[in-house]
Amino acid sequence: MDTHLANSPDLGNDRYRLLVDAIADYAIYMLDLEGRVVSWNPGAQRFKGYTADEILGEHFSRFYPSEDIAADKPGHALRTAAGDGRFESEGWRLRKDGSRFWAHVVIDPIRAPDGTLLGYAKITRDLTERRRTEAKLRESEERFRYLVQGVTDYAIYTLDPDGRVASWNTGAQTIKGYAPEEILGEHFSRFYTDEDRAAGEPERVLTQARETGHAEREGTRVRKDGTLFMAHVVIDAMHNEMGELIGFAKVTRDITERQQAAELLARTNAELQQSQKMEAIGRLTGGIAHDFNNLLMAITGSLELLRTRIPEEPATSRLLDNAMQAALRGASLTQRMLAFARKQALAPETLELPGLVGGMLDLLTRSLGPSIEVITDFPPDLPAVVIDANQLELAILNLAVNSKDAMPDGGTLRVSARDHHVVDRPGLAPGHYVSLSIADTGTGMDAETLSHATEPFFTTKGVGKGTGLGLAMVRGLTEQSGGTVTIDSRVGAGTTVTLWLPVSEEAALAQPMAAVAPAAQTRPRKLRVLVVDDDFLVAMNTSTMLEDLGHEVVEVHSGAQALEAIERDGAFDLMLTDQAMPQMTGTSLIAAARERHPGLKVVLATGYAELPPGSEDIPRLGKPFFSTDLERIVSQTIGNG
Repeated sequence: MDTHLANSPDLGNDRYRLLVDAIADYAIYMLDLEGRVVSWNPGAQRFKGYTADEILGEHFSRFYPSEDIAADKPGHALRTAAGDGRFESEGWRLRKDGSRFWAHVVIDPIRAPDGTLLGYAKITRDLTERRRTEAKLRESEERFRYLVQGVTDYAIYTLDPDGRVASWNTGAQTIKGYAPEEILGEHFSRFYTDEDRAAGEPERVLTQARETGHAEREGTRVRKDGTLFMAHVVIDAMHNEMGELIGFAKVTRDITERQQAAELLARTNAELQQSQKMEAIGRLTGGIAHDFNNLLMAITGSLELLRTRIPEEPATSRLLDNAMQAALRGASLTQRMLAFARKQALAPETLELPGLVGGMLDLLTRSLGPSIEVITDFPPDLPAVVIDANQLELAILNLAVNSKDAMPDGGTLRVSARDHHVVDRPGLAPGHYVSLSIADTGTGMDAETLSHATEPFFTTKGVGKGTGLGLAMVRGLTEQSGGTVTIDSRVGAGTTVTLWLPVSEEAALAQPMAAVAPAAQTRPRKLRVLVVDDDFLVAMNTSTMLEDLGHEVVEVHSGAQALEAIERDGAFDLMLTDQAMPQMTGTSLIAAARERHPGLKVVLATGYAELPPGSEDIPRLGKPFFSTDLERIVSQTIGNG
C-alpha cells in the first residue's frame, strides 16, 4: 500500500466525508461565516426534509421558528460560538414541511491553523420523542404528586433509610396534625406511644420492611396534640435501579371509627344473644312456674280442705302447718320465677319512694342487724313512680339481704333516688324516670360474676342458701313495669343495684293494671258455678272449695266442654276458668260464652300477667289461692253485677 497515498489529505477528507455521510441519527453540516449551509449529510436530510440541492447556500435561520428569528436567536448562536468557542442549546426547529421538532444543537467554530474563522460545524439531534417521553413522565409524576397530595383519608409519605420523614402529603397532615415544615426531617418514631418506643417497635417494623420489602401493622399511634388513634400501617422498601435501598414508602390509615364500629357490632351481637338467651329462659321459667303453680294449687288447696275435715290435734296440726309453710315457700318461688319471666300479675299504683322506703326502715334495720348502717338519701322534689308496691318492697328487701351477705364484717347500705329525663340509654325508652339505688360497701363482684348476676338460678351462695332468683326477680319486676335494672360492681368496692322506674304520669294513673276494685265482702247466695281447668287436681280442689262455701258446682276440663255444659245445663251464675288451656284459652272461652249469655259472670284464675287486649275488665284470681281468696273474688264479682 502506498503510504504517501494513504496519508494524503485528500484520502483523509474522503474518510471523514464517508464517516459523516454514514451517520443518520444526527444532522451534521457546515455553515459559512454568514451562516449559509455549505455541506449536508443524510442525517440532516432525514431530520429536516431538505435534499442537499435544496438547502446548500441557504441561510440556516430557515430552520428556526419565526419568533426565534425575530429574537435574533440564529445570530446569537453564531456570535456565541465564535466568541465562546461553543454554542449549545435545545429548542424548537422547523422541517421543510413546516412541522416542528425539538432539537439539541451544538455549534462549533471552524478556524484555520492561524486562528482565522472559516465557518461553523453544526450538529443537530432530534429529541422530539425523548422530550415527549420526558414530558409524559413529568406529567405522570405531577399527576401522581397531585394524587398523593389530594388523598386526605390516608397519610402517604416517605422515609429515608434511617426512618426520617422525607415527604408529607395532605392526608398525613390531616390525620397526624403536623404541617410539612414541622415534620420533614424528623424521625417517624414520634408517631408511636412511649410504650411502643420503649419496646423497640419502630425499629422492628423498619427492619422487617428492610429485610422482606414489606411490613404491615395495626396499633395505637399519637397525633401532634397527644391524642391517640388506631392506625393501620403499611411500609414498603424503595430501591433504585441498582437495588440499593433509598428509603421507605409509608401509608397510614385512621381506623378508629372502623374499630369502634366493630366493637359496637360485637357488643350489639353479644347483647342480642344475651337477650335471646334470656327470652328463652324466661319462656321456660314462665312455663315451669305455671305448672308449678298448678301443683301448689292442688297442694295448698288440699291442705286447707284437709284442715277442716280432721279433728283438731296438736301433732297433726303441726304437720299440716309445716306442709303449708313449705307450699307457701314454693308459691313465693313461683312468684319470683313469674316476675323474672315478666308474666306475674302486677297491681301497679302511684307511690312516693321516700314514704315506701321510710316505712321499711325498721324491717331493713332488723333484717340487716346492728353491724350494718342503713342510710337513705332522697331529694325533696322527687316525683312519684308507678309500680306494684308489694313487689317493690320485696325487691328492696331481697337486695338488702344480698348486700348483707356481701358485708360479713358490717358496712353501710345506702338507699337513694334521683330524677332523670332519659333520651338515649340502653334498655330504656325515652322518658321520665326515677333511679332507685341500693348500694353497699361489700366485697363486690368480678366481671364474670357480674355478667351472670341477673340470670335465673345463678347464685354465689352456698347450697341451700339462695335460689338465684333474687336479682332475676328484680329485673323482671322493673322490666314488666316499664323500666330496667343496672348493676355496678367491682371487687373490693361494693355493689350498686339501680332500679329505673317510670315516673307517674296522668295516663298511668288513669290505667292501673289488673287491679281488682274493692267491694263489700258479703257471702253471696247459693250459686251455680261452672269450674273450667285442664288440670284435674286444681279443678277438683277449686270445686271442693266452692262446695264448702255452699255453692253448686259443675266441673269440666276444657273450653269445648264448658260451652257444651252451658248449652246443655242452661245458664250459670258464674264461670271460673283457667287461662292456659289447650285448644281454647280462658279469655277465648269467656268471649264465646258471653256471645251465648251476655250477662254471664266470669272469673279468670291465672298467675299470668300477659293477657290479650280487651280482657282488662275480667276479674282475676291469682294462683295459688285459698278459700278466703276464692270467697272474696266470688263476692266481688256477684256483688258488682
